Amino acid sequence: MPKLGGRKLYFLLKDKLSLLKVGRDKLFRILRANHMLIIPKRSYHITTNAHHRFRKHKNLVSTMNIEKPESVWVSDITYVGTRTNPSYLALITDAYSKKIVGYDVSKSLSMDGSFRALEMAVNNRKYKESPLIHHSDRGLQYCSNEYQRLLEKNEIKPSMTEKYDPYENAIAERINGILKQEFSIAQKIKDFKIKKKLVKNAIEIYNNIRPHLSNEMLTPIQMHAQKKIRPKQYKSKKLNNDLIVQL
Repeated sequence: MPKLGGRKLYFLLKDKLSLLKVGRDKLFRILRANHMLIIPKRSYHITTNAHHRFRKHKNLVSTMNIEKPESVWVSDITYVGTRTNPSYLALITDAYSKKIVGYDVSKSLSMDGSFRALEMAVNNRKYKESPLIHHSDRGLQYCSNEYQRLLEKNEIKPSMTEKYDPYENAIAERINGILKQEFSIAQKIKDFKIKKKLVKNAIEIYNNIRPHLSNEMLTPIQMHAQKKIRPKQYKSKKLNNDLIVQL
């Protein structure tokens, strides 16, 4: 985790830092003095094509309180390539635990990558008896007949954003940012096999080691294994009743 945030870094090192009599504020001063605080970088690539003939579903999660794992999955596609070597990462994340339950790296924006990510998520389900909602944008990949049939086959209800606002799929957008900013998965790599291995390693570390503020500093794997903790939830200032979760 080469670019972990200061609060999470302090949480992981707290016992060792206490022996050195270094508290959180002092750690931040040390990081700042050595130019080690991370400044988020933002870049935008359009990966959603909502102008198509397929059916678009209503937003079922905008006012929903998510209180247990595998009640809502959020899906998105993010650009992780370069102009000469384009590649795309399809992600499916559990909205409660923030565990990435399915993913796929592909060279195009076709439906295939998103479909493979959904297949992985379905195969990895732990609580198969729980009602489950799949939330995404209105992109062609998610509205396609093949994708919707796989959801229906596994009794998963589709939910989609209704406005062109990233806050409607905030959790998925945040996970994209974490993988890009903290794990540098969008760095320039020509070899596609190496790119896929980089993403796989990043997701394994993210799921198993990285603590989350909204998970009471549990990792996604730890959070997914229990149902007692209620994640911290924040309302959007832009969209009334839309759910924003701090990660």
